[in-house]
This record gives sequence, C-alpha cells and structure tokens, in this order.
Amino acid sequence: MSLSHHDSNTRMSQITIHNDTVYLAGQVPADDTADMQGQTEQVLARIDELLDRAGTSKEHLIAVQIWIASMTEFEQMNAVWDDWVVADRPPVRACVEARLAKPEWKVEIMVTAALPEA
Repeated sequence: MSLSHHDSNTRMSQITIHNDTVYLAGQVPADDTADMQGQTEQVLARIDELLDRAGTSKEHLIAVQIWIASMTEFEQMNAVWDDWVVADRPPVRACVEARLAKPEWKVEIMVTAALPEA
C-alpha cells in the first residue's frame, strides 16, 4: 500500500495520496473580501495548483464536494465552475449550503482525483 501526505501540519495535510488516488483538503479563498465569483476562482486556482503538485489535474477528477454559505449565490459559483470543469469529463459532485468556519468565506471545495496512468 502506498500512502503519502504533503503540505502537512499538526492538524491536517493539504494533499494525501493513496495508491493512485489524490485527496485534497477543503480549499478556501485566500482573499475573503472577494465576491462569490472571485472566491470560487481563487479556490479553483488553488485546486489546480495542488493537483499539479500531486502529479494530476482537473482532467482526472473523480468526486467533488462543494459547500457554499448561501444558496442565493449558487448560480454565481456554478458560472465559475462551468468555465473551469472539463466539459466532457465532469466528476460526480455534491453541493450543499453550510455555515463555513469563517463568516467571510462563501465557498469551500474538496476534490478527489486519480493519478494519470504512467
């Protein structure tokens, strides 16, 4: 069994790789003053960065969980998502309204991806 943890602290890892599967921690925006579009763009850019560091990309997404602070901003988040996701390879996805850890955060996204075949 292959298991590795990356970008870790005492509480959590940003990336865990088990065999051929990459798990990312929930990603939140760095600039929490941005609107839903800006926060979603930040989070997806961070996911791209972490997936690249793990040796994969959004083309290999398996599953995604999205938490948004208010369903009134669901369409704004989806507009950014739709421009980002690989159209003919969308992952399974769940999106729920939730109170996030900081009231300024509008979105948090957690993904699971496969490593590409060598």
